[in-house]
Amino acid sequence: MKKCLLFIMLLGSFHCAYAQQRPQYTQYIFNNFILNPAISGIENYIDVKAGYRSQWQGLEGAPETSYISFHAPLGKNFLYGTSTSVPQSGGTNPNSRSYVQTYMASEPHHGIGFHVVSDKAGPISRTDVNATYAYHLGLSASVNLSLGVAAGLSKIYLDQSKIILENQIDPAIGSGDYGQLKPDLSAGLWLYGPRYFVGAAAQQLIASPISFSDDESYNQGRKVPHMFISAGYKVYLGDDFAAMPSAMVKVVSPVPVSVDVNLKLAYKDKLWMGASYRKDDALSAMAGFNIGSFINLGYSYDFTTSGLNTVSNGSHEIVLGVFLNNRYKVSCPQKSW
Repeated sequence: MKKCLLFIMLLGSFHCAYAQQRPQYTQYIFNNFILNPAISGIENYIDVKAGYRSQWQGLEGAPETSYISFHAPLGKNFLYGTSTSVPQSGGTNPNSRSYVQTYMASEPHHGIGFHVVSDKAGPISRTDVNATYAYHLGLSASVNLSLGVAAGLSKIYLDQSKIILENQIDPAIGSGDYGQLKPDLSAGLWLYGPRYFVGAAAQQLIASPISFSDDESYNQGRKVPHMFISAGYKVYLGDDFAAMPSAMVKVVSPVPVSVDVNLKLAYKDKLWMGASYRKDDALSAMAGFNIGSFINLGYSYDFTTSGLNTVSNGSHEIVLGVFLNNRYKVSCPQKSW
């Protein structure tokens, strides 16, 4: 067990210094807002999400992530207008072709949001708190563009009690500052219409140093930028069914580029299932459902395909969504699906 703890400690230290520092999500397609602030206020209701991810089950000290987020549009013209082409009592199934025929670009409006993310990996834990803002405008009758920013704080903490050292006096740790507050800044853009989206976001734009040692020669770690590029397209398979292939490329220097490919199949606005492939990491199965115009729920399970598959029992992730102030009785997201 000591070897396992030491391995996780070293992995966590590398993770914090130069590797991927943001949490991994399988169901990011269900809540792209957690990655891209430009999505703030994209729908005409208050979108609330809560998520939990347990990664690499069976491996001691493996990452655990939880978050809560919400975002909403501002402006009465957007809330009461025809920006989603849906009458107040509900209306066109967003999976149907008729929705494309009547789709209208959003009225220019502002969106705001907020999210808190807690991530733990081995002896290192991190909490990110960010407020977001976005501006949406219609470029044409059916094309929308939004630009967004997020700003906040990151608290990074090293739990020394979870570290087992051969030499109790280790200059790499010393009596260092085990709880640190760092500024955080992100930006993104989102181009979207009734059948597609293309987005790009950059997180951790402020490269703050991260160190836990009194010895300056060991203080080489810092927050590094994370780039996310994503795109998706809706293919109609009849009035009741739709397929939504999507992909995301994640760039975090100097580690290899990460590529996710997804396929989501939806039945009306009630049920969906899908699959995902993450290069050199995992295969995933996903499913979810919507309950009326108030709640939706998604679950995914990752089958580990990397070298950790000999000690990992896979990863679980669950996301609960709630639609508040849903005046149009929308039962399925129509701008971000």
